[in-house]
Amino acid sequence: MELHSEILLESGTNELEIIEFKINNSNFGINVLKVKEIINPLPLTTIPHAHPNILGITQLRGEVLPVISLEKALGLDPYGSMDLSNEKFIVAEYNLLKVIFHVHHVSKIHRISWNKIEKPSELNEVDTAQVIGVINETDSKILLLDFEKIIVDINPEAGIHAGQIKKLGERERSSKKIVAAEDSPLLRKLLNETLSLAGYENVEFFENGRDALLYIESLVNEGKNIYDEVQLVITDIEMPQMDGHHFTRRIKENHRISRLPVIIFSSLITEDLRHKGEHVGAADQVSKPEINELVLKIDQYIL
Repeated sequence: MELHSEILLESGTNELEIIEFKINNSNFGINVLKVKEIINPLPLTTIPHAHPNILGITQLRGEVLPVISLEKALGLDPYGSMDLSNEKFIVAEYNLLKVIFHVHHVSKIHRISWNKIEKPSELNEVDTAQVIGVINETDSKILLLDFEKIIVDINPEAGIHAGQIKKLGERERSSKKIVAAEDSPLLRKLLNETLSLAGYENVEFFENGRDALLYIESLVNEGKNIYDEVQLVITDIEMPQMDGHHFTRRIKENHRISRLPVIIFSSLITEDLRHKGEHVGAADQVSKPEINELVLKIDQYIL
């Protein structure tokens, strides 16, 4: 499947493109920015004592990559109705990792606005903890999966660890106020713990860029000096309602708050995509789960 698209060149539009695919009879989506290519299945080598969600490993252009069964990762019925004649491998890269996801069928690409993506509520087949958003199409419901969590469930070492911060030593940063936009409840909790351990105890969390922007603008509308109230903003990229690139652009285009430094902390920080954050005016960009580097960048911009 060809993945070249105008949106890959644009920044801050609050839009994304997703690739729709099927597992059994359910429809799911993955951000195009996470996908390197979509290929036909390759021969697999099984790994003794591997995690049950890993089907095996395969070689692709000189790289040995793990192949993950999304059917198993999502806990879907292995005996569900499915046609494996169109099964595909989705080669993905994010969080500084490259992995392959096995899916039953890849259908099409959708271009949508983040403000049309709803928070997951009660779902019949899939745990809502595995889903970051729901797209209601006219003929179906597409679930955007939390691929970061799927990887961390397999390899907890791929996540954020507070222990990394201890190497930085004793710190006192409680007078510094940070606004953070992150849609994952798990990551909000981990960020809160690790930033607190790093001395940054005064962090206001929001689950999307829209709510964080409204909070910042409300402080200004109340007549407060925003630079006394908030010293730095941290944002994820993939968030319902308003993504991190658009959030950053809105800050930089508003002369009343444009001097706020914004650090993008996302699984989508790669050399190929870094230009998008630069274009919208981010002060810096750090790839998840490099929490140590994030703290050092915070130190750099607000001390």
